[in-house]
Amino acid sequence: MEIFGVPLPAMLSQLLLGLVNGSFYAMLSLGLAVIFGLLNVINFAHGALFMMGAVTTWMAMNYFGVNYWVMLVATPLIVGAFGVVLEKLLLRWIYKLDHLYGLLLTLGLTLLIEGVYRSVYGVSGLSYDTPDLLSGATDLGFMILPNYRAWVVVASLVVCFATWFVIEKTRLGAYLRAGTENPKLVEAFGVNVPLMVTLTYGFGVALAGFAGVLAAPVIQVSPLMGQNLIIVVFAVVVIGGMGSIMGAILTGLGLGIVEGFTKVFYPEASSTVVFVIMVIVLLIRPAGLFGKEK
Repeated sequence: MEIFGVPLPAMLSQLLLGLVNGSFYAMLSLGLAVIFGLLNVINFAHGALFMMGAVTTWMAMNYFGVNYWVMLVATPLIVGAFGVVLEKLLLRWIYKLDHLYGLLLTLGLTLLIEGVYRSVYGVSGLSYDTPDLLSGATDLGFMILPNYRAWVVVASLVVCFATWFVIEKTRLGAYLRAGTENPKLVEAFGVNVPLMVTLTYGFGVALAGFAGVLAAPVIQVSPLMGQNLIIVVFAVVVIGGMGSIMGAILTGLGLGIVEGFTKVFYPEASSTVVFVIMVIVLLIRPAGLFGKEK
């Protein structure tokens, strides 16, 4: 069976590839949206922290023999703790300044983090093996589905929608949103707003670390691996609407699928289709698809 002259298995394989890429886009853009929406900081270091998550997991598994499943929990905590230190030492001083200061500061952090890892590991690709539980593939009849890629999609969706639920539907999320808009009022209710802001940044970068753990068996680990994604992820955030949690998730998944299908019908445009969509969306709706017009 063919669709527009393309065999159905090829279409479905590109759909799967698009879902996997879209899962990474959704995870990373979600972290950016959380940090910008609640802290008002454009975190350009997000790609470097994504890389840190992948390299930290590679180091633990290859040097110390730590289990993949342990690192799936430990790595986000490690990267999140590093984010807490960054927020305490650097970021808290720029919250009331123009967005440009945050962008320049986090860009400098990106160059510093990538430079440290590059001096140790160079730029050649590294990777760790797929865990035994997720090795192999499943024959669906119409296509062969690699088990690990299916796991990446499921894990990303669970984490993304759990994060949306906590921020949008719980009392903790209400405190987070109120604390960024009127911190004095929230502090009057006994809430430690500075600590809450610090932990929010830590959680946002922990999402990048979690994505890094998932990525390494699919994408080769390299100190520059974050550079290949972060520009696209920023475009995803802009299209979805800066600070929109649900917009980041849905737009990341949707654009991953669009990019996958573009590789089938017009491969030359697959690397630019996201930016073409961004331009069209901004011309029609400057606040993004899910953003709020001011």
